[in-house]
Amino acid sequence: MATIPNVTILLPDSSINDVDIAANANIDPTKMAQRVLAEYVVPVSAFRVWDAVASNPVSAAASDDLGLVTGTWGTNPVRITAGDLKAVGATTRRIYFSIPVPPNFENGQTIQIRANAKMETTVADTTCTIDFEAYAGSSGSPGSDLVTTSATSINSLTAANYDFTVTGSSLAGKLLECRMSIACNDAATGTAVTPAVYKVSLLCDTRG
Repeated sequence: MATIPNVTILLPDSSINDVDIAANANIDPTKMAQRVLAEYVVPVSAFRVWDAVASNPVSAAASDDLGLVTGTWGTNPVRITAGDLKAVGATTRRIYFSIPVPPNFENGQTIQIRANAKMETTVADTTCTIDFEAYAGSSGSPGSDLVTTSATSINSLTAANYDFTVTGSSLAGKLLECRMSIACNDAATGTAVTPAVYKVSLLCDTRG
């Protein structure tokens, strides 16, 4: 077979498909398409008591701790709740979790923490918000809070996604140590006022 040196072949855009690439192709990740806001769900096992992280979360919210609730299997989803806060007044409860930033996160691109949450049974008669703090805990010095989004109202009976922006340089491969807080203020004496979180995720732009 003859070899023709110094030949450049111009291929039309998108003319090479996945099937055309060898399984062991050494392609630089920067040349791969970006996966915008790829979702990584925080597993239930990652949640711990926020100020005693060696401890499993409480099963019923109390004091300043959010609870991890099983409910009825096959009927209720496993969820994190602040408990019934009707007529309790201003109360803040928290929980800790950690999640690694994927090594193929594209530094400098978008990264967020998302919570799917709502109020169960009845909304608070004043306010109920959710908030996150996050620190890069891999370097021995956590530095400052990386979450720039302010506390956001979840005072609705319809579950929705609430996104919190995380900023910071060179986060790929680092561990995010996070604290989730629910602050509720209710003075009524009616039916249950129970803030609930059904899923927490890390969303980030990745390549490869």
